[in-house]
Amino acid sequence: MARIAGVNLPTNKRVIIALTYIHGIGRKTAVDIATKLGIDQTRRVQDLSDAEVLQIRETIDADLTVEGDLRRNTAMNIKRLMDLACYRGLRHRKGLPVRGQRTHTNARTRKGKAKAIAGKKK
Repeated sequence: MARIAGVNLPTNKRVIIALTYIHGIGRKTAVDIATKLGIDQTRRVQDLSDAEVLQIRETIDADLTVEGDLRRNTAMNIKRLMDLACYRGLRHRKGLPVRGQRTHTNARTRKGKAKAIAGKKK
């Protein structure tokens, strides 16, 4: 079992797919890491040697911000916007869409489950 950046990589998946389990590494970055280290993209994680896993770990530590550091950085950026009380910060604080989406009919993901309104009396 390969453990990189605090994440256990699934052993039966290809290296490219397994690296995407790490927060902050997508498909493109995973391909770039594999080509930089000369690892074939069709190889499985279980077929990697300990030296190759160590190379991947060192490359990720040196070049990328991943997992806890990335989550902390993102949270700090959102907190900064909220402390500034700018428009985006207020939207984050209220739990509404931040990037200009309409809220009249949609935005259920951000606003949460719809609340029932009492029916009109006759």
